[in-house]
Amino acid sequence: MIRIEDRYFSLNRVLLQLVGLWPYQKSKFVRLQLICFFIIQITFIMAQLATFLTSKCTTYFIIKVLSVACGFIAIIIKYNLFCINAKIIKGLMEQLQCIYNDLKDNNEIAIIERYGRNAKYYTVTLTILITCSMYVLVGSQVWPDIQQIISSTNKSRSRHLEILTEYFVDQEKYFYYLLLHINAAICIGLITLMATGTMLIAFYQYICGMFTIASFRIENAIKNEVSQGITLQNKNVHESIKCAVDIHRKAIHCSMYLISNVEISFFFLIIVGVMTLSLNIFRIFQIITTTYNATELAKSFIIGFLSLIYMFIANLVGQEITDHYNYIYLATYEIRWYIASLDIQKLILILMQRGNKNFGLNVGGLFVASIQCFTKLANTSLSYFTVMYSIQ
Repeated sequence: MIRIEDRYFSLNRVLLQLVGLWPYQKSKFVRLQLICFFIIQITFIMAQLATFLTSKCTTYFIIKVLSVACGFIAIIIKYNLFCINAKIIKGLMEQLQCIYNDLKDNNEIAIIERYGRNAKYYTVTLTILITCSMYVLVGSQVWPDIQQIISSTNKSRSRHLEILTEYFVDQEKYFYYLLLHINAAICIGLITLMATGTMLIAFYQYICGMFTIASFRIENAIKNEVSQGITLQNKNVHESIKCAVDIHRKAIHCSMYLISNVEISFFFLIIVGVMTLSLNIFRIFQIITTTYNATELAKSFIIGFLSLIYMFIANLVGQEITDHYNYIYLATYEIRWYIASLDIQKLILILMQRGNKNFGLNVGGLFVASIQCFTKLANTSLSYFTVMYSIQ
């Protein structure tokens, strides 16, 4: 038996294992890993917010701190989402495994493999993108030391952390310990971002494949019988349509099973994501128009860019789910259902009635993942940027 976690989720599994979020491994070491990683990220955010206690809170200063802190708050939400819902993720994997085991037709298996390759493409692309961003963010922290080594100067200089934090200790004395903590938080956070994001994308690509298989079954059930000149009351046609209805129902169930259990976390992610994008757009504008600092500019650009890309891909996947759901309606509408037997027409009618209803990944009844939703969120971010600029 082929295990889908080996065939379609192998890279996702490795990424989740790196941060202790793979649902099939809950040993004592993994639990300790989860606790340590969670503490590192929480203390990093607290160290950033603690600067409000020891520094003058000007508008410039607040935006500079929050532009980074909000991004890591979003990561904490994603990390917590997978920790709490480990059983949900595991349950969905098992459901998808059962559905895959039921596939016998080579054409249907080929459809799933195509969507599995799409999921791997998304995973590899995002992994490369976020890994490059990780190198830039970590590199910006140690770049001053690298410059000193390259210049071969023995002059002592004051060292300071590139990300504003307050640890209530002597930064000069404990500089490298604090730097290690910051870079560990950055690496854990970005790996969490790509591990959780790509896993959700892989799930929904698989569900898109299920919708496509439903369309395939409907189209071929009628087409094959008509081409052979056999009456459409054939038992094989009835079974094919019944199987199409069944996998269509399972695809809807899998979609709703996941989104219904994580929609609260997604709701907060959307809010924090919009804030992160708005703050970093404003931060980029500040840097360009005042003191042009290449390190600060690169940091804000990367955080803002990752927020925008993440938001776009999440809504793109939601749009694909909606489109594939609508393909079922088109398939049932275009086939010659009217010359089928009454029992078959009833089955097809179920699909057509479902197709008349809008379907999408609904978050809290306020957001439905789609390209239109992405446009609204991007416009909202720009609107907040405009407000911040007007009141600065």
